[in-house]
Amino acid sequence: MATSVSRTMMLQCRPRPRLSRPAAGLLRAASSLSSSKPARPAPHQTLHEQPSSRRRFSSTRPSPSGLNTKFVYNVAASYISKGIPYDPTSHVFHFNPYNRVQPPKPGREKSARPESGQDAFFVSRIGTNPSEVALGVADGVGGWMDSGVDPADFSHAFCDYMATAAFKARSPGAAGGAPLTARKLMQKGYEDVCHDPAIKAGGSTAIVGLLNEQGTLEVANLGDSGFILLRLNGVHASSEPQTHAFNTPYQLSVVPPSMLLRAATFGGAQLMDQPRDAEVTRHSLRHGDVLIFASDGLWDNLFNQDILRIVSRTMENMGAWTATDAGVQVKPDLAPYTRLDKTPTEAEEKSSSSNTRPLVTLQSLLAVEIVGAAKSASMNAKLDGPFAKEVKKYYPHEVWRGGKEDDICAVVVIVSEEGTPKAKL
Repeated sequence: MATSVSRTMMLQCRPRPRLSRPAAGLLRAASSLSSSKPARPAPHQTLHEQPSSRRRFSSTRPSPSGLNTKFVYNVAASYISKGIPYDPTSHVFHFNPYNRVQPPKPGREKSARPESGQDAFFVSRIGTNPSEVALGVADGVGGWMDSGVDPADFSHAFCDYMATAAFKARSPGAAGGAPLTARKLMQKGYEDVCHDPAIKAGGSTAIVGLLNEQGTLEVANLGDSGFILLRLNGVHASSEPQTHAFNTPYQLSVVPPSMLLRAATFGGAQLMDQPRDAEVTRHSLRHGDVLIFASDGLWDNLFNQDILRIVSRTMENMGAWTATDAGVQVKPDLAPYTRLDKTPTEAEEKSSSSNTRPLVTLQSLLAVEIVGAAKSASMNAKLDGPFAKEVKKYYPHEVWRGGKEDDICAVVVIVSEEGTPKAKL
């Protein structure tokens, strides 16, 4: 949950129970992940350093000689509201690019939302190209609750609108006209929320990413949600939070006229940042990269090195990354670890199957491992996390121990490169 509070409103930390490791129940199913047939995909829904010195690193495999290659993005997400227990078998989302995004409907039911609290996320293919993906995370600003506003209304509607806009858009590589960009997608979603009569007030942070089939990632980040890009047991890139002050991130807002008038009369101002204020970065991706977009519920409770350890352990245990004398290597073919049903026909056939075991892909296993670890850390009153260290940095006399209970949402992408034979001339 993003916040905008005065510096004196620090909370005393209460003792919190520990959680057991949440993803243990999935590991048995995942043990046969490389050889099992893919199960039926979940329906689409819109829900927003330096390498380790222990090992040397080899470069990602080169494109095979004589092949044209394209990148494929294998996406899953996991999420949990701070007020409920975490269930890795149900608090998980599997992205299938062949599923259609349903446009937002007026008066949409809150019961249809995932149990992510004020956090929201979306994943959508871009236009008609299943190899190009838009994704993002929005974290509702909790300070709006003091005005009787549910921050989740803004963040979930915002992600719904961005998913719909991406699905209807031209792909970034298409010819003719202006291509979609991460900032444009954020702007479109924000404009649609501002014109939604059901959204009277509210706000959220936002991080939006576009992935094209040439292996380029474009990110627009506004606020303290963020991303991390992991490559061969190292942190290759990560975002920095945008804040006005401690625990006061940049945020997109819908402010009712009455509140603006009151602020003009009695002083004070609402935070009303714009998509143009988002930091935009571009990154070249490689086969075997792991990309994570997440709300501050993750970054406040796990350090980058904590996340790297979880990902490296899981990737190596499942055989997707392999430690060799030459360094960490990526399996040439990641499809056995990441694949879902490829077509609507296959998905329909799977739906009639008697096999009802939970779908486990490598990307979903990573997502639940990461979110489960963050949930446990958030409730640990003894081990100081990133948020506790920030409190001590800015307010040395404040008492804050352990983690920070919050909604947590993470979208995980495993990058794979596929080749097709070139035509002979």
